Amino acid sequence: MRGLVNEHILKLKPYVPGKPIDEVRREFGIKDIVKLASNENPVGPSPKALDAMKKAIGDVALYPDGSCFALTRALAAKWGVGENHIICGNGSDELIHYIGITFLSATDEVISSDVTFSRYESAAVLNNCEYKSAPACRHKYSLDEIAARINSNTRLIIIANPNNPTGTIVTKEEVDRFMAKVPERVIVVFDEAYYEYVESPDYPDTLDYVRQGKNVIILHTFSKIYGLAGLRIGYGIARPEIIAGLHQVREPFNVNSLAQAAATAALEDVAHVDKIRKINAQGRDYLYAQFDKMGLPYARTEANFIWVDIKQDCRPVFTELLKRGVIIRTGDIFGCPTFIRVTIGTMDENERFIKTIKEVLG
Repeated sequence: MRGLVNEHILKLKPYVPGKPIDEVRREFGIKDIVKLASNENPVGPSPKALDAMKKAIGDVALYPDGSCFALTRALAAKWGVGENHIICGNGSDELIHYIGITFLSATDEVISSDVTFSRYESAAVLNNCEYKSAPACRHKYSLDEIAARINSNTRLIIIANPNNPTGTIVTKEEVDRFMAKVPERVIVVFDEAYYEYVESPDYPDTLDYVRQGKNVIILHTFSKIYGLAGLRIGYGIARPEIIAGLHQVREPFNVNSLAQAAATAALEDVAHVDKIRKINAQGRDYLYAQFDKMGLPYARTEANFIWVDIKQDCRPVFTELLKRGVIIRTGDIFGCPTFIRVTIGTMDENERFIKTIKEVLG
């Protein structure tokens, strides 16, 4: 492809998703499969969201509302900001892509952490920028290490909080101290995909920075606790000037009509979100107890997955789990070859995983 494709595009590392259930069925001839690889909601979306989709089906011959008017209004009310502070996207992944296109040029630099979501590096590579990866500390972002790498070329800093794949957070105190060191030219993105699962009282309220008019973008998604991963819908919150810039590059009709209807309805079902949060906490505590018994170190999570050190090469273990109908995520893709990431499922799924991994690890 050299000479045909732009050189910087050839540096991209294609995203590798969690193995689909259908693929495991085809490969191993197994029907009874538990997928704990992609941090999906094991219960599914709110019944209100399902009803809203059914009602919206009759209009799929029409283009969706390009402005996401109803959803944007609902999100603005939820967060107490103006509607011009909100942008909706085809998943928050698309918004990361838009952020790169809007704000990066070839002389800029992007900083994030190692052992984190791969699409942050992709945003830099796609725009022919340098990407700097600061070392993590005890499975979490080191904001001091990131701050030490800021220079006159730094344009974008991306912080996953909670972090994927480790589930750890940076605290309000850490973020406040870090933000005081960030120059005005730099845009800081807080990817809060797992925000709704967080229980820690030390979690930062990043919306304060938006209210202060700082160059901060907050990303949220409906893929996780709201259970709408298959519809691909997320949103960003920032001051109006930043949102206006993102709208300049936004594709027309980027969020489909079923996704808009479902997400708007899902916001109303607070009881469903509370239910999912409780199921997740119960599953988390069960898995903690089992890992303790097995002597497997893990990072304490503020999300719906757990980062576990199985003390051996994760790839053969991954394959053996697949043969038994259990899909998890390997840590080698994050540079951690003895780790796995397991999504917290229903209690039946959690028990199935523990039984199976005990068999595999002996």
